[in-house]
Amino acid sequence: MVVIECRAAEEDAVIQVAKLMLVSARTAPKAGGVDDIQTLILTGEDMLRVAKEMEKMAEERNIPAFIRDAKNLSSSKCVVLIGVKSSKSFGVNCGGCGYVSCEAFEASTKIKGNDYVGPACIFKVLDLGIALGSAVKTASMHNVDNRVMYRVGTAAKRLGYLGDADILMGIPLSATGKSIYFDRK
Repeated sequence: MVVIECRAAEEDAVIQVAKLMLVSARTAPKAGGVDDIQTLILTGEDMLRVAKEMEKMAEERNIPAFIRDAKNLSSSKCVVLIGVKSSKSFGVNCGGCGYVSCEAFEASTKIKGNDYVGPACIFKVLDLGIALGSAVKTASMHNVDNRVMYRVGTAAKRLGYLGDADILMGIPLSATGKSIYFDRK
C-alpha cells in the first residue's frame, strides 16, 4: 500500500493544474489564429527571486502594494507567467494602438515605460486577456486559488522571464483552507 500525505498530494496537484493552465492559455482563441502568447511556470528559488524584485520595486517606486503582492507570491506554491509580443501588428488598420494604420504602428518607435513596451496592438492585448481568462478558468475548475497580478508580471519581465514578451502577467497559485489572495492588507 502507498500512503500519500495530504500536503504532498495538494502540492503536486497545484503544479499539475499550473501545467493545465499553460495548455488553456495556448489553446485559447487568438486573433486571426496567430499565437504570440508565451508561458512559463516558476517555483522555488525562481519564484522567490521575483518576489524579492517586487520588494525592490516597492522601495524604488514607493508603492506598498508591491510588498503586499510579494508576500502573496512568497506564500504561493508556484506562479504561472503569461505574456504576449504586442509590438507586432495584427494588420487590420483599426487604430486601437493610436496609429492610423498597422504600417504606421510597425514603423513607430517602441518605447519602454516603467513596466512594458508600447505602443501595443490592441488585438495582441486582447489575445493576452483571453489567454489569462482561459488559464484562471482552468485553475478555478480545479479549485486552485489564484489571482492575476500585474506587479508579479512587471517584476518577472524586469528579470528577463519570457524573453521578448512586451506585456507579462503573473498568476500565483495556492491551495489552502482560505484563499491567500483576498482580504489582503
